Amino acid sequence: MQSRTVSELLTQEIIIPEVEVKGWVKTFRANRFIALNDGSTLSNIQCVVDFENYDEALLKRVTTGAAIHVKGELVESQGKGQKVEIQVKELTVLGDSDPESYPIQPKKHSFEFLREHAHLRTRTSTFSAVMRLRSALSFAIHKYFNDNGFYYMHAPIITGSDAEGAGEMFQVTNLDLKNPPINEEGSIDYSKDFFGKETNLTVSGQLEAETYAMSLGKVYTFGPTFRAENSNTSRHLAEFWMIEPEVAFMDLAGNMDLAEDFMKSVIKYILDNNREDLEFLDKRLQDEDKTKPQDERSSMTLIEKLNFVTDNHFKRVSYTEAIDILRNSKPNKKKKFKYLIEDWGTDLQSEHERFLVERYFKCPVILFDYPANIKAFYMRLNDDGKTVRAMDILFPGIGEIVGGAQREERLDVLKQKMAAINIPEEDLWWYLDLRKYGTAVHSGFGLGFERLVMFATGMSNIRDVIPFPRTPQNAEF
Repeated sequence: MQSRTVSELLTQEIIIPEVEVKGWVKTFRANRFIALNDGSTLSNIQCVVDFENYDEALLKRVTTGAAIHVKGELVESQGKGQKVEIQVKELTVLGDSDPESYPIQPKKHSFEFLREHAHLRTRTSTFSAVMRLRSALSFAIHKYFNDNGFYYMHAPIITGSDAEGAGEMFQVTNLDLKNPPINEEGSIDYSKDFFGKETNLTVSGQLEAETYAMSLGKVYTFGPTFRAENSNTSRHLAEFWMIEPEVAFMDLAGNMDLAEDFMKSVIKYILDNNREDLEFLDKRLQDEDKTKPQDERSSMTLIEKLNFVTDNHFKRVSYTEAIDILRNSKPNKKKKFKYLIEDWGTDLQSEHERFLVERYFKCPVILFDYPANIKAFYMRLNDDGKTVRAMDILFPGIGEIVGGAQREERLDVLKQKMAAINIPEEDLWWYLDLRKYGTAVHSGFGLGFERLVMFATGMSNIRDVIPFPRTPQNAEF
């Protein structure tokens, strides 16, 4: 007889004389009722034991966290809360769990405590729901691109270039750090290093993806990226995952169309396929909201936010128009914004982005044509010489979630922009080659996967949407 998942058994509506299931004990009460979960669903299945037929020593081993194997009959449940239950005929303890030391007891734990036990936190309902949603979103992303003719490419993790120009990268070396080779200028001689030059962990696969787009047409990357930013906020990780599509012959308008369709598609996927987990997390957030002051409560529930994205057209607004709206807004005039909007060229903060989405337009917003001096060198310069064909998608509750642009396809302009911020041409000779041999309009965008998971689950700390967070002074597990 093949073992079934708890999810499969809970969907049955008929009596099945013989079933078997394996999982971990959530609770065991009255020496009779085992709540069993195997990770396939948020719900537990109740396994009813006739304790008189089992050795007391065996039943004492059925503790929270223990792995067990149950055989029995699937019957209509006599109690409330579930349609079916298992009348246990055979019970085997596969792995004991010491009730004195097992940290994930059936009680409320703080997220800080659970981060210290990240290897066990998916035994809780909240984190099992979050990680199932993370998996579903990942699948939905690959499905969307596969269904729309994109090719999946693996950008290198080790790189000699800094795509963002930020300089906050993790260095990769196999030199003896206690006695590194020194050149004639007295500096470390990286020609003696493994790769023959300075190399780092990548901050983005975008530049490499552009090269493939200019031969395969439509590509995307979905892989780990790294930032050596010493930031211990709830929105920063040192290791995170990025989705970066790049498309040849596509301008900024096409890029906005693609990004809107993509975001709606992946969110609709979880609304259609992960309802149980979403409803659980939605209730968790609503219960949490009740403990906050009225002015700090969310104006929308989690599922309402997700429907807000799928059901609304994304309003397209130029940066210049957005600045005018914000400058003349009540929060700005009454000095309610933490960062007041005064001059054109200001980089927008999350409070400004959320105002535009939640209070002014009341729909997701795509801002475009940003000032060139606050955006990356590779973005296409507009004819005004002041703005670039950049675009950011703004969502409720979170602000910016997607950033993208039409890329600068003109060799002379790209060289000038690189020179202005001291990027040596020899460092990106291959990137410049794309503008020499068959250059064309092309565009793309980037989505931080963990930001998407935060939005989709309502979790407020990015450390709680990745299995093992990497942050300053923390590389545990």
